[in-house]
Amino acid sequence: MADSNPNRGAQAVYFSHGGGPLPILGDASHRAMVEFMRRLPAQLARPEAIVVASAHWEEPAATLLGAPQPPLFYDYYGFPREAYAITYPAPGDPALAARIATMLEESGIPARVDERRGFDHGLFIPLKLMYPQADIPAIQLSLLRGLAPAAHVALGRALRGLLGERVLLIGSGFSFHNLAAFWQQPAGLDRANDAFQDWLIETCAGPLSEAERERRLIEWERAPSARTCHPREEHLLPLHVCAGMMGRPAELVFDDQILHKRAVAFLWK
Repeated sequence: MADSNPNRGAQAVYFSHGGGPLPILGDASHRAMVEFMRRLPAQLARPEAIVVASAHWEEPAATLLGAPQPPLFYDYYGFPREAYAITYPAPGDPALAARIATMLEESGIPARVDERRGFDHGLFIPLKLMYPQADIPAIQLSLLRGLAPAAHVALGRALRGLLGERVLLIGSGFSFHNLAAFWQQPAGLDRANDAFQDWLIETCAGPLSEAERERRLIEWERAPSARTCHPREEHLLPLHVCAGMMGRPAELVFDDQILHKRAVAFLWK
């Protein structure tokens, strides 16, 4: 049953958004993810606005998408024609984008608003599954070029001014993101991936202090099989933004296979 508490504040979720448009195109290896995302809104209070920190957008300064009616940015290639006919006409929220940019600047984080960029698939694929009516205003927040983990925890911490609002922060990434392994390794037991996913669960959902959790996330490369699972960390760092904003343990809400690899998702509410 959906949470109808009108006084509930911000919520956050970090999840794996899958391989390009494949979740929408009916790919069988995304079945568990699709079912999870369609059920996820029932675990949430309905937000008044959605902010998506997408793995597919990096800028020198923290950048907010500020278009009132954002187009779609089909940031994938080599898929069937129908992948480029997907629609998601959710409105933007220029006022919220400007307010968050000010909030970040006041925390010492350079920020700007981009009024031209469209929604990338880190937003429109999961939201088309979660909220297919496209009736909740949505904006995107970029990652910071250089991908420093501490900077992304700080980015999340700077968003704490939203905690009393009915805003849903989505960290849209992938808890395992080794492209060669997706396509070249057979499905089945993957001890390296299991070790890293178990470490993520312990770090994000375990009984750690906030300081210890942040330390582990900042030093994530020390985790078991870290660079095997993330040769490049852009799909992990949306998690740091969520954890930095919420400042408390998360709930493990997904632990299953996507593209034949184990992936996890965490919810803060």
